[in-house]
Amino acid sequence: MKLRLPLVPTLIALAILAALFVFLILPVGTVVLSAFGTDGHFTLHHFVSFFEQSLLRESFANSVIVSVLSVFFASMIAIPLAYFTVRFDFRGSILIQTLGVLPLIMPPFVGAVALQLIFGENGSINLLLSEWFGFKIPVMEGLTAVVFVESIHYFPFVLMNLTVSLRNIDGAMEESALNLGSRGFRLFRRVIFPLAMPGFVAGAALVFVKVFDDLGTPLVLGTTNMLAPQAYLRITSVGLDDPLGYVISFIMIGFSIGALWLSALVLKGKDYSTTQKGGNSIQRRKLTTAQAFVAYGWIGVVLLVVLSPHIGILLLSLASVWSFSVVPDAYTLQHYASVASNAGGMVSNTLLYCGLAALIDVVLGTAIAYLILRTKLPGRQWLDYLASAAMAIPGVVLAIGYLRLFKDVTIPFTDTLFTQTWVLIMIAYAVRRLPYALRSCMAALQQVNISLEEAAESLGATKASAIRRIVVPLMAGGILAGFVTSFITAAVELSATILLTTSESQAPMSYGIYLYMQSVAGRGPGAAMGVLAVLIVALGTYASHVFVERTSALTRSRQVDEDEPPAQLETETKNVRPAAFAGVIGTNEAKVTS
Repeated sequence: MKLRLPLVPTLIALAILAALFVFLILPVGTVVLSAFGTDGHFTLHHFVSFFEQSLLRESFANSVIVSVLSVFFASMIAIPLAYFTVRFDFRGSILIQTLGVLPLIMPPFVGAVALQLIFGENGSINLLLSEWFGFKIPVMEGLTAVVFVESIHYFPFVLMNLTVSLRNIDGAMEESALNLGSRGFRLFRRVIFPLAMPGFVAGAALVFVKVFDDLGTPLVLGTTNMLAPQAYLRITSVGLDDPLGYVISFIMIGFSIGALWLSALVLKGKDYSTTQKGGNSIQRRKLTTAQAFVAYGWIGVVLLVVLSPHIGILLLSLASVWSFSVVPDAYTLQHYASVASNAGGMVSNTLLYCGLAALIDVVLGTAIAYLILRTKLPGRQWLDYLASAAMAIPGVVLAIGYLRLFKDVTIPFTDTLFTQTWVLIMIAYAVRRLPYALRSCMAALQQVNISLEEAAESLGATKASAIRRIVVPLMAGGILAGFVTSFITAAVELSATILLTTSESQAPMSYGIYLYMQSVAGRGPGAAMGVLAVLIVALGTYASHVFVERTSALTRSRQVDEDEPPAQLETETKNVRPAAFAGVIGTNEAKVTS
């Protein structure tokens, strides 16, 4: 029996596969092949050369150590914060969780500059400690500074995932442990935390991958003896023909994929499911006065530390003089005026690149989600695998692959090299952020019952019309969440940007901030641009939350209407076409009865 595939879904799937092949598989494959030889000759000589150089061996060890330590300290921040806000009933828990996510909306390399001003050798904290107690804390020196910055910036990944897992724990499990005499830390260690392990492992794996791949933070802090800075420096100084740059890139890919694989292996074969029924989640308990004092004190200190980059960058953006003092000696708005007059193009470039990239991501994410969940195409799951693989590819590696693959490609009918256009920057943003949009679109489509499409088609709507007028509007919340996530994470991307930007006229804000931060004189305007970047990201996030809340409220109100008594429902809906199918059915009339 010959297998007959639907034409349109097959063509869409092939087009997506072609795009992923050209802009993800081929560039990464080029990097891998270049690491193992040139001109088609396989060799391990490049890897031998890598391990023969002490600087590269040191960089390899430093990257692993910094990533592991960042996961450890990020967990030390996130675990108590998640447990306190989920486990105990006290005022401000939602606000605390919201503030705890704020570090993600600031580029980590911007936070590094701010933390130098607060915790550096002559920063605010050390000046106070030296004056009051006669000692300083060398937290912003060398690799310690990188660990400190990365832990503060990326701990929200652990916080968000762990909070969700803690909320999903069946309260009966805790009650049973309490009845058997388990209390305090023993209860947390033996029952609560093991049940929340999937969320913790997912967050920890993301922190490891992000830290291992980060380029901007080490560069801003002057720490180049790590893999990502070494890959960047070798490609920019030696050139695209340097094999060691590709070896470093291959090692970075291997460790990123290995971290994600190991996180899945840790959870494999273990059952973390519970029999939780509606509302029977882990019970909130009231804090005693002593417990409340300790909890609020500890949370206050943590929030002050994790929000210090925002405080520092805001003060720096307003400071005319800030040197060897706890706070700026004088304030000015000149830095913002300088940004408005000199860097307006960078702001518009950011909005253009990130907006187009996010739009591409939600279109591809929606299409892939539909092909996977609504069609029977053979091998359709590979679309998910390939798109999600972009999460494990470091930005600097993808950029190196683009430069190598497209180095001789010109724009049709022109002599302009493809690698000299802003289009490649936008494509890199889209490829790197596709997994975020895809996950949001998949989750949204899974909540749309297929019976709605079938009902629309049975009443005369075409497949395309049902998707456009039924499926997409019902997925609107998830699509918008994917768009905003892609946009805000692309807006702070530096790893790929710094390699693909060839002129200041095409530079986005992240590149402009990096350039400003290279000199003391430019740090004021750089901080002002950093504040603008944070505001753009924050406003986008807030707008998405408002939209999602309104969509949820509308959905709930419709659900209430659907749950009305049959007699009343029949009276109100008799001879009325269902609102969900308005404009889809055309001339078909649907009579709703109970």
